[in-house]
Amino acid sequence: MESEKKGLLTGFKEFLMRGNVVELAVAVVIGTAFSKIVDSLVKGLINPLVGAIGTKDLEKYSFCLKAPCETSKTTGEVTSGVPVNWGPVLSATLTFLITAAVVYFLMILPMTRYKERLAAKKTTPEAPPEVSEVDLLTEIRDLLASERGSSDGRSGGTEVAAGSGGSADTEGSLGQQRDGGGRGVSTEKP
Repeated sequence: MESEKKGLLTGFKEFLMRGNVVELAVAVVIGTAFSKIVDSLVKGLINPLVGAIGTKDLEKYSFCLKAPCETSKTTGEVTSGVPVNWGPVLSATLTFLITAAVVYFLMILPMTRYKERLAAKKTTPEAPPEVSEVDLLTEIRDLLASERGSSDGRSGGTEVAAGSGGSADTEGSLGQQRDGGGRGVSTEKP
């Protein structure tokens, strides 16, 4: 039972410490604080500007869906008709657009550029060119032949050019190896 609790707590801790969760929490806190600033900007600056251009404050724009719309002068509530208040909707839309623009230009765009710079600095080294199997086997054969030639004291006739393949020479030595004759790879004819 205790191992399950430990596993659950460890898993929960790993979940919380993931970069995405922490970044999301910071974004929510900053977004909440910033939305209050933008909301006050729209209500304190944009709505009065629209009111100065138009006939009234942006929050008060509406039309009557089912005429006539009458409001009580004492309470401000609609007593007859069906009003559609489109001013608050436009105000909320402006708040959203301003918030989205500021978040994009002040947070997302600089972070994207920063990550691109980091990625540019972390260039991966180029992989060495791949060597084919035939080239590798030819190189091994040549190395073995040169070692055998130097250990026997013989220097002539043991090396084969790397590009030649040595098919006639190696056929004889392979036959010797199958029969038990010869030791190792030889490039000489029997």
